[in-house]
Amino acid sequence: MKFPVIAALVFSAVVPLAQAADKGDQAARDAIQKLVQDRKIEALEKAPIDGYYQAVVGSQLLYVSADGRYVLQGTLYDADAKLDLTAARLARVNVAKLDAYPESKRISFKPTSKPKYKVTVFTDIDCGYCRKMHSHIAEYNERGIQVDYLFFPRSGPGTPSFAKAVSVWCAKDRQSAFTAAKAGSDPAPLQCDNPVTEEYQLGIDVGVDGTPTVFAPDGSKIGGYLTPDQLQAQLERVAAQEKPGA
Repeated sequence: MKFPVIAALVFSAVVPLAQAADKGDQAARDAIQKLVQDRKIEALEKAPIDGYYQAVVGSQLLYVSADGRYVLQGTLYDADAKLDLTAARLARVNVAKLDAYPESKRISFKPTSKPKYKVTVFTDIDCGYCRKMHSHIAEYNERGIQVDYLFFPRSGPGTPSFAKAVSVWCAKDRQSAFTAAKAGSDPAPLQCDNPVTEEYQLGIDVGVDGTPTVFAPDGSKIGGYLTPDQLQAQLERVAAQEKPGA
């Protein structure tokens, strides 16, 4: 979800704000709070560039000058390290939120042996590429990849796709109901206590704007639909980056 008053832009563009009267990080905090209004600033810290702070607000990372005059939204890239610093910081935010979500509320498809990797996939029952991705579930598992599904009905609450997600969750055999629904079979309408609304909100909080959206174990967003080869390659890349000296 983008802030309506800030267009997606390159890091060099700026949005001037009235300078806050307070000193230090309070000026930066006041500037961000004025912009996002009643939304919570989850974290405010010094940015990797001199004279700027960075603020985490929902799924967004905003940069603000220490005097509160300039706010920037976009990608901060370290050219020497060849590293997307914005994505790296958001991954740390996302992994905390995803790791805190109970395994008991996920629909998981696991390898027969201990998994090499686990991914979190936000999915929609009626999404074509989500169905295509799930058709490879046995291949993912054979490669040692555990797939944990969370529901993100793109049409939102009160829609047929949302109701299908609830029905799958309420089925006695969730895995079978999930697979059948992904194959095009409408689930029998069911109601019960369910986490679909909670998962939909979690998706918004971690920046999901389409389905499928795949998150690696480190919280980084690594793609939408990925073939088994592509998913394995992405996970190996992430694992290599986490090694000391990588």
